[in-house]
Amino acid sequence: MNSTQTAVSEATLVPTTVRGNSAADIRQARRAARAFADRLAPRLCPDVADTLVLVVSELVTNALRHGDGAFTLRLNVHPDAVEVAVDDASPRWPRMRTPDVTGSDGGFGWPMVNRLARTTAVTRRAAGGKTVTAFLSR
Repeated sequence: MNSTQTAVSEATLVPTTVRGNSAADIRQARRAARAFADRLAPRLCPDVADTLVLVVSELVTNALRHGDGAFTLRLNVHPDAVEVAVDDASPRWPRMRTPDVTGSDGGFGWPMVNRLARTTAVTRRAAGGKTVTAFLSR
């Protein structure tokens, strides 16, 4: 944490929300996840903070690639977990598929998120689309 950042108690930490529809917004989501982790007190261990950034990157990338081109990211903290929730407009659920080792068609992100997260969930949104949620152990 640098001198201009202040750790805040979890009780007063405001959830972080990022909206986007471009590759630049994926970078913004990663930066927001890192800043969110850096504001927590007690701090996340470095491996958990790195995992948070990776899960955010995968979920918002998937939302842009497979979820009709826009996302809303919400980060929240709980006593034993960090919650990553990503909304998109697509009704299609993420699915496990055989990763494309040639690099042209992906398939690595959703299995990786499921391995890194304590739990994941997908829910339909009343306004349409879905929310993909991952809970990371602290």
